[in-house]
Amino acid sequence: MEAISVFDMLKIGVGPSSSHTLGPWRAALLFLEQLEQNKQLVACDTIMVELYGSLALTGKGHGTDIAIMMGLCGKDPVTVPVDQVTKIPEQIQQTKKLLLAGTSWISFDPSIDIILHMSESLPLHANGMRLLAFRQKELLHQGTYYSIGGGFVQQEGSTDTSTSKVQLPYPIRHAKQLIQHCQTTSFTISEVVMRNELQWRSAEAVLDAFEDIWQVMLSSMYRGCHTQGILPGGLDVSRRAFGINQKLLQGSTYDNILEWMACIKNRDYRFSDIMKWIGCFAMAVNEENANFGRIVTAPTNGASGVIPAVIMYYLLFENPTADRAKIYQFLLVAGEVGSLFKKGSTISAAMGGCQAEIGVSSAMAAAALCELLGGSVDQVLMAAEIAMEHHLGLTCDPVQGLVQVPCIERNSMGAIKAINAAKIAIESDPSKAKISLDAVIKTMLHTAEDMNHKYKETSQGGLAVNIAISLPEC
Repeated sequence: MEAISVFDMLKIGVGPSSSHTLGPWRAALLFLEQLEQNKQLVACDTIMVELYGSLALTGKGHGTDIAIMMGLCGKDPVTVPVDQVTKIPEQIQQTKKLLLAGTSWISFDPSIDIILHMSESLPLHANGMRLLAFRQKELLHQGTYYSIGGGFVQQEGSTDTSTSKVQLPYPIRHAKQLIQHCQTTSFTISEVVMRNELQWRSAEAVLDAFEDIWQVMLSSMYRGCHTQGILPGGLDVSRRAFGINQKLLQGSTYDNILEWMACIKNRDYRFSDIMKWIGCFAMAVNEENANFGRIVTAPTNGASGVIPAVIMYYLLFENPTADRAKIYQFLLVAGEVGSLFKKGSTISAAMGGCQAEIGVSSAMAAAALCELLGGSVDQVLMAAEIAMEHHLGLTCDPVQGLVQVPCIERNSMGAIKAINAAKIAIESDPSKAKISLDAVIKTMLHTAEDMNHKYKETSQGGLAVNIAISLPEC
């Protein structure tokens, strides 16, 4: 049984797309590792990159070319200063040279050396790429990689996509098994998942990693709520979280994130204002994501605003005295629910449409919130089922291949649905439910299989072809 850590589902990275940016970035880093292992890195003087299927069709809008250049330069998406994410590729464009693995200069012209195979796909996944290294036109090494969603990368010929192979005390492939473990141990879902996480790292390391994740989530919300302007890419989409934040705070002053949160807590809001805050938090993250900012895949970049927004809702409006342990508890549940969808269906929009991104993130957030609100194990999984049930069939049709329209607003919708699903589940008797979480995951997979490829992150259908926006010349 595949062992997937919560930290496989929640990864710190750079926007705008986990499958089209973070995955290709990591594939390029993997390619460098293999060149180094084969003692071919120093000998290499030319790199060629071939993108297929969805990566070719929407790669430019999703920054795939930028990500691959950053990966080939040996930059880590977790730690690289975000201002370098655009500066380094711009320098490569101008000089036609790339500092391979940060050690040796090679000639590299992105317009020639990154080839887009628009009408071809590789056999295993819609997000396929091939990297080739040469010395004086002689092939040294090549690798074929698939970005399978959520920043996961699978190399052709390999099936291991998890962080490591471990023997978990509570192996989980289906929600039914998770329920059984909870019944046998009398643990909550978060307690079961924590014991599994301890097979990868110490308790202290788990909590430290959760703190890092939360700080990135919180920072992305804060930056997004305090940054004005137009998003890059040519659609001229205006950032909106800034204006909503200003309007709701009505002139309140503060100097840092904690003071900002205190200002929000210390005001009385109508229901409609709380709804605006939820949307503001979600859109703030995804505006940062669209701007090549640092965010957390949850489970993907395109859906990265849902979970932070729902956590913030809990902290500010449900339980203002909550401590860090509640945030970590939320992340444990959310990560495990996300892994159930990855194991049983997909978290790749190129395979399943946006139900695989916003739908899964909404289910993750609904389950986690439900446990924090005191829901039973069955109610928690019911919340996840309700959230996904009402995202089934959601297409991925990004306008001009950018993670902006309709993606940014969809995060707001996913967060609201997650909160609603958790509230419904809390007031329900799961023994009378007609649909299980396992059944909805299976249904999502069948829906993905039946969905026309036009609606799977290709920008060849839906809103991407039915709105009046003039496209730039190629």
